[in-house]
Amino acid sequence: MAVMRRALARHATFVVMLCLSLAAAVAVLALKGEAALWRALGGALDLAVFILPVLGAGLLLAASVRQLLPDGALSRWLGAESGLRGLVLASLVGIVTPGGPIAAFPLVLVLLRAGADRGAVIAFVLSWALNGFQRILIWEIPLLGLEFSLLRFLACLPLAVIGGLIARRMPASWQPEVK
Repeated sequence: MAVMRRALARHATFVVMLCLSLAAAVAVLALKGEAALWRALGGALDLAVFILPVLGAGLLLAASVRQLLPDGALSRWLGAESGLRGLVLASLVGIVTPGGPIAAFPLVLVLLRAGADRGAVIAFVLSWALNGFQRILIWEIPLLGLEFSLLRFLACLPLAVIGGLIARRMPASWQPEVK
């Protein structure tokens, strides 16, 4: 029973998404018919064909980074003792990390497993989300112009380091549960 509880806790998001997906499929079938259900399944397959290569590349990148770096390097560079330098480094890595969550969050797991502290991980995620170069080049500059994009980038630049400092000083006893 304890094993089942741990498995459910570890995969709770999957279980919830599976239940919601099945409920949606039943609703589509009941309300729109079998043809609509087949169209929905086809759309899901198209999306999987699009996402799986990106997910695979993100996982390979994350695993490769871990193998290429010497043991203890990430812990020294991004661990609790890395100070402000570690937060700035994590922020810079976040800025240059391409892609969406499917590519970035496997790297988050690598950082956690390699000994990065919560401050560095927060700095990485914030800088990736706020100042990712890919989004700036593809979306912001073409849509909002260079001047506004540069202003927003510079205004947000210190936020990742500030977030990392706050995370390091919070009294929470959270430690990553990575296996």
